[in-house]
Order: sequence, then C-alpha cells, then structure tokens
Amino acid sequence: MENKQKIAAVALSGGIDSSVTALLLQQKGYKVIGITGKMVNTPSAELVCQNAKKVADKLGIEHYVLDVCDKFQKCVIDNFESTYKNGGTPNPCIICNQFIKWGEIFDYAINELGADIFATGHYADIRLVDGVYKLYPAKDEHKDQLYFLYRLGQKQLSKTVFPLYEYDKSQVRQLAIDFDLPPKSSKESQDICFIQKPTTTKSYLKEKFGEQKGDFIEIPTGKKLGTHTGHYQYTIGQRKGIGIAAPYPLYVIDIDAEKNIVYLGKREDDFKTRLAIEDLNFSYPIEQKEFDAMVKIRYNMNAKKAHVEIIDDKAEITFYEPVNSITTGQAGVIYNLEDGHLIMGGRVI
Repeated sequence: MENKQKIAAVALSGGIDSSVTALLLQQKGYKVIGITGKMVNTPSAELVCQNAKKVADKLGIEHYVLDVCDKFQKCVIDNFESTYKNGGTPNPCIICNQFIKWGEIFDYAINELGADIFATGHYADIRLVDGVYKLYPAKDEHKDQLYFLYRLGQKQLSKTVFPLYEYDKSQVRQLAIDFDLPPKSSKESQDICFIQKPTTTKSYLKEKFGEQKGDFIEIPTGKKLGTHTGHYQYTIGQRKGIGIAAPYPLYVIDIDAEKNIVYLGKREDDFKTRLAIEDLNFSYPIEQKEFDAMVKIRYNMNAKKAHVEIIDDKAEITFYEPVNSITTGQAGVIYNLEDGHLIMGGRVI
C-alpha cells in the first residue's frame, strides 16, 4: 500500500516565523498548505494576505485565505474594547489564539482540508509525556510564547507542531535569507494587528469612546491631582503619559471605571502579593488543588514563585515576593516549578 504524504497546514501570516515554519515542514517531507486568516477588512489586512501568497508561491504550496472578520470582531475586538471600558487591560493575542488560530483556522485545516497537523510560527515545544501533551519553553529564552498559548487544550496540542522550538530568532532570520523567502528583511510584527500606525491604542479608544472627563486621585491621601479625558486611556503600572507634575514619579495604581477615577501613587504603592484569576484553562488535567508554581501576570516579566490554590472555578495566587502592576483583564499564567512547562492560566480579576 502506497504511503500517503502527510499534510501540514501552516497559519501563514507572511512574516518570517510562519514562512520558515512552512519551509521546515516542507523539508521534512510534508505536503504543506498555507492558510491566512483575514481578520479585518482593511488595506493592511489585504496586504497580509498578499504577503502570505508571495511566500506560498515561493515555496510552491497551496494557499487559502479564510475570512474570519465576523468572528474576530466579536471575540477579539469587542472583548478588547469592553475590557478597557471596564477598567481592565486586555490581551488580544491570547483571545485570538483561542478563537481564531486554534478555533476557526485550526478547524478549517483539520476538518475541511484534511490536514494531519497544524503549525504556527510560535516559539514553544510540545512534548508527549505519559500520554499527555505538555507545552515546554522553546530553546530561545527571550521568546517565551507559552504565555500566549495557555488557552490551548489537549485537542489542539495533539494536532499542533511548533518547528521553531529548537531555533533562536537569529537562526530563523538566517534561514529566511538562505532560502530567499519574501519576508527575509521584515521587522517584528506589531502587538495589536487591528490598530495600524500612526493610530495608537490611546487614540483608537478615544475615537471609540469619546472624551470623558474624570479625576486623578492620589493614593493614599485622596487628594485630587488633576483631570483626565477617560480612564480607558490608562493601565495599571503606567508611568509615562500621565501629564501631572509631582515631587515624585507618579504611577497608575488603580482604576475605578464606574466613577471614571484614575488613582495615582508612588512606585511602592503598585506592589501586591495576592491576586485571583477566573475563566481557568488547564493545559492538561491536574488533580492537585494546591501547589507552588512559577507565575507570570504579563508577558514581558520574569516568572515569580507563588502559591496557587484552586477554589471552584477560580485560582487564588499568593506571591512569595510582592509583584508590581497586577492588572485586571491580563492573563495570569502558571508554570511548573521544576521544568517550566505550562500548567494552566486564567484572567486576572
């Protein structure tokens, strides 16, 4: 009986990481298919699709564009806007990974195109350990992307591969140059794909919600320090762009969305040891309800040791040392103390 060539579907963005992912799988003998999700109806989204098509043509692979605008609007953009409106700071990439990349695109790849595996350009390592798929850090320690992948479960992990896990970014760039891939000299992609320069998050939200005059209040004195034009323009831990003169550097310590108050204070006021997360997602089933772990409450921080207690549908996290800028709406992601693999995560409340 003839050996059927296995099909690998790659989420192709037209950038370096996904392009090299497609190349590496092609070199391993897979029949590679590129799928590009069109997230919004804008010229820049059209350009993403065109750039991905150039990569597909260069590699000689089939290329599909999947229109996911409605789902992206509902799941990612609406969540982004409502989280800011309610005084939190969202993480749209995590939501996009759950509902778009490993939702619409993953399902299309496996169910419609008959792909055997699904791949993206994330830097992470999936290992099968005692019959359970676990996410481990990639070789490049500067690219911990497990934080963005905590919403994935066994169904997704069992069909997903991350070919870049054994490379660092400079090696990936070199491969793009060596094989003359179209995005070989492109820069890192920006954080929020639906907000294009020169628009900033602040100006985007101002346009969406309009100006809403509110007060800056000092912690702990309760003294009014000035006014702002909308609490949604600020995030906890922020120092720049506050525009209030004071004898010491001011930080955003808390936000009361209902009263449109932004509370300011010194850096030491921003440190806490406890928080809770909800809307939990477990990377794999666990029995323990109480344990020590390493925890991140934002992508660009070093994980800190904490005690985790799961109570019903929430988890209480107590850090052994105070951490700064605990922000509602962000993700609290929990890693194994010994080897750093991903255990679970949730949304900070």
